[in-house]
Amino acid sequence: MQLPVYFISDIHLMLQYDEQEKKRQEKLFRFMAFVAQSGGTLFIIGDLYDFYFEYKHVIPKVYFPFYQKLFSLKNSGVDIHFITGNHDHWTMDFMGETLTTKVYFNDVSIDIHGKRFYLTHGDGILSWDRSYRVLKTIIRSKLFIWLYRWLHPTIGYGIAHAISKKGRHYNHSKEYNEKVMSELKVFTETVAADGHDYVLTGHYHQAKIENVNGGKLVVLGDWLQYFSYAIFDGNELELKFWEENA
Repeated sequence: MQLPVYFISDIHLMLQYDEQEKKRQEKLFRFMAFVAQSGGTLFIIGDLYDFYFEYKHVIPKVYFPFYQKLFSLKNSGVDIHFITGNHDHWTMDFMGETLTTKVYFNDVSIDIHGKRFYLTHGDGILSWDRSYRVLKTIIRSKLFIWLYRWLHPTIGYGIAHAISKKGRHYNHSKEYNEKVMSELKVFTETVAADGHDYVLTGHYHQAKIENVNGGKLVVLGDWLQYFSYAIFDGNELELKFWEENA
């Protein structure tokens, strides 16, 4: 795997492409140009899109500017690995073959230059996520996906757009964030005990890197408020913020 290795998550490309969304994506595109210039490998760890459902012959046109940039990045020689999240699990060959090097539909355990990484979007791993884990099993089932694809794309994306507009509360209280971090540390300890050096997760919209007994936890933040990413140079893993480089 080519170094450096970049990790990002929770970009949440929106179905509404207004001026604010355009500026946010332009910042992302500058980061992608930076990755292309440096070379290496890019891991996108879930929720790249705020909603993405790929039909056999139909993809959402609102993401066209991003498709162009990702296709160009791949053609520059950067391997792109995409781990699906709770907003964009429903991909087919366009994401898996045209825009990325490989798509993963579950957590990934991978060796990178002598270090063992555990990569997860993170949805459903908290102890109180019991009801969500049931929902996750349903909406990722072959039957649900087959049935949803029978909806006309206009209807399918109309439903998603209505849900998305109900408001995404990604800002949580300090107490809630601390509770999440406590659980993620316990999860990291378990994974580290199985021989992993690093646990990287998205989903929680916090940007933190912490040492945990036997390993290191990285919560990747997002590209809504933090514009954060992790970078592994073969020796050290760092959490950085794009504003420092822009």
